Amino acid sequence: MRLEDQDFASAVSLLFAPGKRPRAADIRALARKAGQFSISLDPAADGGVEEGWLELLANGLSFDLAGLAPQAPIDVPGTIHTFGLSGATSIARHQAVLITPGPHLAAGGAMFPVVRTMAMIAAHLAELEGVDAVAWHPARAMSDADYFRRGVLRWIEGGAFPGLGLSALVTTPEGGLVSEGLSLFTGQELRLDPVVAADRAEGAKIALRLLSWLVENGRVIEPLEFTGPSGETLRIEGNGNGAIVDVRRVAR
Repeated sequence: MRLEDQDFASAVSLLFAPGKRPRAADIRALARKAGQFSISLDPAADGGVEEGWLELLANGLSFDLAGLAPQAPIDVPGTIHTFGLSGATSIARHQAVLITPGPHLAAGGAMFPVVRTMAMIAAHLAELEGVDAVAWHPARAMSDADYFRRGVLRWIEGGAFPGLGLSALVTTPEGGLVSEGLSLFTGQELRLDPVVAADRAEGAKIALRLLSWLVENGRVIEPLEFTGPSGETLRIEGNGNGAIVDVRRVAR
């Protein structure tokens, strides 16, 4: 299956070296071990033919897992941002196994419970032997498997949102910072004014804190003010069409 043949605005891939992709039996074993998801449909059950896909069930929601061996793999997705991967890591020859919301969730694939559950399933599947990286499609981000698993499971257990992995930060032409991938969770992206992001380390800290806050609290409707790490007053406010949440420093 070629990724460009479908719209995977809400999807995640696990990347394996050739010959290392799991089969249905491997997923069944992990489902029993993890206890966080189950297999609701398996063509290979009761001696059937392995068709390279399964339907997974978690939190009452179903997801399709495609690209399993011995059938053809999924193409490796295009990514821009990398997290936790060494410079020596190459995925050029890797093959993907893809997780997407099930057909009955097609209209709600961007709903928060669906996206959160999909991330949780991917985090547990990242424990499979041979997973080299996890690609989170909405942010065009690729992460080391263990980095992805630990970050997502901490979030699921009540920790901070893994902003670098389920989203990414990009430098704007003006010198600010803008998120990529946050809109899947909140319907808005975050943008830091160049003045706020002038110190890249401090700007990234502010952005990551706000990413976590926004995922927890949802869409920004009214302007809000908060105190930054250096005691400065920062204002967050939706732009004209509400698709961007701008962060600016307030002069006092």
